[in-house]
Amino acid sequence: MNVLGKFRQWRSYRRTVNELNTLTTRELDDLGISRGDIPFVARKAR
Repeated sequence: MNVLGKFRQWRSYRRTVNELNTLTTRELDDLGISRGDIPFVARKAR
């Protein structure tokens, strides 16, 4: 993958992490996600 592709991938990851971090703990629980799982979930969201 080229540099531009890697950058887009990283930007998508950061956007997902930021969006999930704005949710309340209750909302994350409803989705079955804990705060510690956010980086893992964001990596899989590609």
